[in-house]
Amino acid sequence: MKTPNFSIEFFPPKTAEGTEKLRATRAKLAELKPKYFSVTFGAGGTTQQGTLDTVTEIRKEGHDAAPHLSCIGGTRESIRGILDEFKAHDIHRLVALRGDMPSGYGMGGEFRYANELVEFIRAETGDWFHIEVAAYPEMHPQARSPQDDLNSFVRKMQAGANAAITQYFYNADAYFRFVEEANKAGVTAPIVAGIMPITNSTQLQRFSEMCGAEIPRWIRLKLSSYGDDSASIKAFGLDVVTAMCERLLAGGAPGLHFYSLNQAAATTAIWQRLV
Repeated sequence: MKTPNFSIEFFPPKTAEGTEKLRATRAKLAELKPKYFSVTFGAGGTTQQGTLDTVTEIRKEGHDAAPHLSCIGGTRESIRGILDEFKAHDIHRLVALRGDMPSGYGMGGEFRYANELVEFIRAETGDWFHIEVAAYPEMHPQARSPQDDLNSFVRKMQAGANAAITQYFYNADAYFRFVEEANKAGVTAPIVAGIMPITNSTQLQRFSEMCGAEIPRWIRLKLSSYGDDSASIKAFGLDVVTAMCERLLAGGAPGLHFYSLNQAAATTAIWQRLV
């Protein structure tokens, strides 16, 4: 199986215990030989140093890594400083996002949308960075309409993004339709499918409500029927997500980006079934 854009996402740990746990997780996932790891970036820059520390540690271990860069609340000066720091660490890949607004946080900053951030990065650094941006097969929760959301995505790609990673989903048709519409709008860059393993139904429902990802009714009912039986939930989730990944790859998805939640077991199990 060829998956040139197989990648895995982490969030930066906030405690010494979390740091050690992520190192153990990363060691297991590194055995899968992903193309790169990515590390999220807190709203309003709240984990900027943690993101950089995690990325530099991953790179010292011999793996490629991409920090996330959020522009909400940022100024050109502050973003320029972050980019300079990334360059000083010889980081050549990043994930450029508008970012979520922290609770109680005023708009502030000089960037409103991710395409403005991508344009700024290109203007400041040329082709130094391989830039990934976000895509939403089921529409961004704050978009006014599917067409507006598609137009926003196209602007990000036209601004200089090299590729995109989608929000997670459990409806492969939504992904294929989005890719088709993006292609018709002139986007030819890879659109990698974002994958969220199913291991905890309560957590999944909470995440999905926040980000606008739909959990199909049949999946919700099946998860609900298992109650607190975590083994059955994990087994069902493994079957469902693996089958979707198989369909995505067979249908031409250029790769998979796993939202690991700093856990190794589910991503490893899915990947081993795929290969």
